[in-house]
Amino acid sequence: MSHRLDGAVRVTGGFVLLSAWFALENGAAALALTLLAAAAHECGHLAALRLCGCGVRRVRIGILGAEMETERSRLRYGAELFCLLAGPGVNLLLAALLTLPARTWPGWYAAVGANLTLGVFNLLPIRPLDGGAALELLTAWRFGPAAGERAARACGALCAAALSAGLLRLIWASGGNLWLLPAAGGLAAACLKELSGWPGPQQGRRLRRSL
Repeated sequence: MSHRLDGAVRVTGGFVLLSAWFALENGAAALALTLLAAAAHECGHLAALRLCGCGVRRVRIGILGAEMETERSRLRYGAELFCLLAGPGVNLLLAALLTLPARTWPGWYAAVGANLTLGVFNLLPIRPLDGGAALELLTAWRFGPAAGERAARACGALCAAALSAGLLRLIWASGGNLWLLPAAGGLAAACLKELSGWPGPQQGRRLRRSL
């Protein structure tokens, strides 16, 4: 199989608007650090897929992050789990490594925070994040695909609902910090999708994750 990216990379208008809003609220430097951390995350996924001999058909970058469509059905459970966790793993590794120069140059702590936040966020057990996909995979590995789907759906709905409610409470307590609203809305949408039974068992599996 080809190791290169065979399909197109699509960037949605929502992602561009969200990035512009982030830059206005937090500054261009913060946006650059976040995008660099996200790029490192994607490189981790792509490098792991290449090591496992799996190509990527296309990449879609939207408000909830990047979605890679790949021939995951060709991967064994262990290799698939490795590819899923490679993204947040790279972020956590970079956060640890960047802590050393940050002791001398405190400005580097912003890069540490960007990578740490992105790595931990993507390990949440909520689909389409890496943690949600990993939970589904681990449960399916032990108990079968149907059990994996049920576990991911139940855990994802509960966690997404709890986090969305927590963010809305934080928005209220902070006097209307609307920057948290997209995250709260995205988590609420993830909860509703899981409760409605979407997505169902997939014939062609794909790597899905959020920035």
